[in-house]
Amino acid sequence: MPTSRRFADFGKSLPYYCMDHIPEGGMCLSVFLVLWRGAKSNVLMGRVNPEFSDWEHIGALDKLRLERFSARWMLPSSHFVLYESPQEGARRVLKEQLGLEGVQLDGPHIYTEVYDIERVSIKNHWDLEFVFLGELKSEPAPHPAWLELKFRDMSTMREDEFARNHQDILRHVGIYK
Repeated sequence: MPTSRRFADFGKSLPYYCMDHIPEGGMCLSVFLVLWRGAKSNVLMGRVNPEFSDWEHIGALDKLRLERFSARWMLPSSHFVLYESPQEGARRVLKEQLGLEGVQLDGPHIYTEVYDIERVSIKNHWDLEFVFLGELKSEPAPHPAWLELKFRDMSTMREDEFARNHQDILRHVGIYK
């Protein structure tokens, strides 16, 4: 029996394809890299450089958010570029934000979150997070996108040291308690 119901099953040739309604608070598809050296609790984190002019291009972060996040630590990450696969997104973040290529990554591990962003009165925001895990043998070379980029021991980090709730990603993968 035909239906007028619209299902969230997106594809060009699907009969129910629609994208005219999204959650009130928006929806993000993002890729995160959780990279460690030695122990898995020793995770590569960075503090963004708000003066680096290409952050909007490599990580979908505008100047206002860069300034707000620069004092806190975050994982290498980005929203997806339109039509990019999760694996392509992970390779892009490795190259553009860290200057690395050929790192073996495990993933994607997929997590979802639905929350309100009280600071800007946004209700019902949806995140679909594609997380890739990997081990690095050494610290990456300095990169102008970051004020500081180094391995941090997750057992010593406080909640208020993280930017953009990135501690939630580390909780999902069992690294941060």
